[in-house]
Amino acid sequence: MDKVTNGYQVDLENILEEDLPWDKLNGKNILVAGATGLIGSCLVDALLLNTKAGCNVFAMGRNQERAWKLFEKHAANPRFKFLKGDISEPIDSTVDFHYIIDAASNASPNFFAQKPVEVMKSNLYGVVNLAEYGIAHNMQRMLYVSTGEIYGENTGRQFAETDSGYVDCAQPRACYPSSKRAAETLCASYAAEYGTDIVIARPCHVYGPHYTEADNRVYAQFIRNIINNDDILMKSAGIQLRSWCYVVDCVRALLYILLKGEKGQPYNVADTDSCITIRQLAEMVAAIGGKKVLIQADMESIDNQIITKALFDTRKLEGLGWRVRGDMKSKLQATIEEQIRYEGREQ
Repeated sequence: MDKVTNGYQVDLENILEEDLPWDKLNGKNILVAGATGLIGSCLVDALLLNTKAGCNVFAMGRNQERAWKLFEKHAANPRFKFLKGDISEPIDSTVDFHYIIDAASNASPNFFAQKPVEVMKSNLYGVVNLAEYGIAHNMQRMLYVSTGEIYGENTGRQFAETDSGYVDCAQPRACYPSSKRAAETLCASYAAEYGTDIVIARPCHVYGPHYTEADNRVYAQFIRNIINNDDILMKSAGIQLRSWCYVVDCVRALLYILLKGEKGQPYNVADTDSCITIRQLAEMVAAIGGKKVLIQADMESIDNQIITKALFDTRKLEGLGWRVRGDMKSKLQATIEEQIRYEGREQ
């Protein structure tokens, strides 16, 4: 690999240039639940690095040790606060959060297999606890970070926000898409019954740095192989077709939805130029690291994927002004370089 650079940091700082009504955030309190996750941590960084936003960021998560590693660079920033908490429980605070962003959901397949009940509780109780806290504490808007998995199985065409596909609700693996579907209905119900201003983002498969050792999503496994100077070993043919999105592009999308989205509306988040199979992703990551992709043909995939095709129509989001810039390979390169820096493996 080439010498480690700081492309991820540059990508974060470039969010400042987005044509957004940043003044809406000036002096406001923003709660980011799930702040130590892939999307949540990137969002916290983006808000604190953005001098136009001028907001106070309350990063909420369960793992304080991980939070300090992620956010040590913000420790002296008076706009940053960490709140230790689990959204499955009532929110322990007295702060008026003007904007609440619910990005707290474990999206790692090993959790779906081992802790399906906890996955469902986090998604369902999280919306209830955050929405009701917000209603009681002068919330102006809530952004629920859902998932493209709510669409279920696809024939290969792009899903629009009004579409719905098949999910076998009787399988434990459905804990994630089914609870996300129900959580979206909860959002719509709070809007209808209490007039709560809630908007919804439906990200596709998101990749980026700062994943945990327990994260067994395929992109994290592939990057982990490269960083460890190993070839990529695949346990299936990797034929599942996915829309992918770089985490910084996803965060830019969340900010567009938060600040410009229509009340009550869902928005797909995907890079339509990054629709490739898992095998193609493995080959791209391997090429960056100068490694090979090996397939152990006698083994079946152990991640229990229930969706073989997941492609998304993003015209509704693009109508807000959001655009993807750059190519997937350079964004994967930035991801790998930042993960190396984060793990302290710089040469």
